[in-house]
Amino acid sequence: MIQITALPAFTDNYIWLLQDTDSRRCAVVDPGDCAPVQAWLAANPGWVLSDILITHHHHDHVGGVQLLKKATDAKVYGPASETIPARDVALRDNDRITVLGHEFAVIAVPGHTLGHIAYYHRGWLFCGDTLFAAGCGRLFEGTPGQMHASLSRLAALPGDTQVYCTHEYTLSNLRFAAAVEPQNPDVLDRLATVTGQREAGIITLPSTLDLEKRTNPFLRTGETSVKQKADERTGTDNSKPDMVFAALRAWKDTF
Repeated sequence: MIQITALPAFTDNYIWLLQDTDSRRCAVVDPGDCAPVQAWLAANPGWVLSDILITHHHHDHVGGVQLLKKATDAKVYGPASETIPARDVALRDNDRITVLGHEFAVIAVPGHTLGHIAYYHRGWLFCGDTLFAAGCGRLFEGTPGQMHASLSRLAALPGDTQVYCTHEYTLSNLRFAAAVEPQNPDVLDRLATVTGQREAGIITLPSTLDLEKRTNPFLRTGETSVKQKADERTGTDNSKPDMVFAALRAWKDTF
C-alpha cells in the first residue's frame, strides 16, 4: 500500500513523499530542500529513501537532491534534456519506470521548462509546475502552444486522477478563475471552500482532473464564456483554444 504525504518546503512548495508501508521504503518528488525529507526520515526510523523523482531543473525542485543522494544513495530520475543534479536515470516521453513496485508512465509536458516531465500512475499525477490546482505554470522557456498541448494531454487522463502539483497556489489561482468566469458556480464554490481551508492553514492538494476541468480556466479554453473573456482582454478574436490560452496566461502574469 502506498501512502502519499506532503512535506512543506520554503514558503509554498510541497515535496511529495510516497511511502510503501509493506517494505518501509519511500520516494520523494521534487525535493528542492533536503531538510524536510531528512527530518521525516529521522522521525521515522527504519524507513529507507530509495527513489527521487524530478520533474524539471528549477532550484526549488532539485536543490536537495545531491545531499539526499549522498545520504541515502537513492536512485534519481529526471528529464533527459535538462541538467539534473546526481541523476541516475534520464527519462524521455513515454518511458516507464517502476518505483516502490508501481509502474509510472513518463509524460513530456514542455511549457514551464522545455524538458519538463510528469509522472503518471493510475490514479496519481505528479506534474511539477505544469498543471496547478486551478492554474498552470508560467512560461519560462516554452511557448503558449507547447503549454496548451501539454495541459490538454494531462486533461485527457482519467477524471478521477489525483493531481499532485508542487505549489500552494490554489487560492490565488481561483481568484483569477473567478475573474475569468464570474458566473461559474463550480469556481465560486471552490473559491469559498479554499478560502476557508487556507484561513485554517489546511493544504488544498491534491486536486482531481474532474475538478480541474470544471474550475481551471487553462483547461477550459474551449468554453464560450472563457473565449469571450479572452477576446475582451485582447480586443481580438482568439479563434483557437491555444490563442485563448495565450491570452489567459498573459493576463494571469499581471493579475
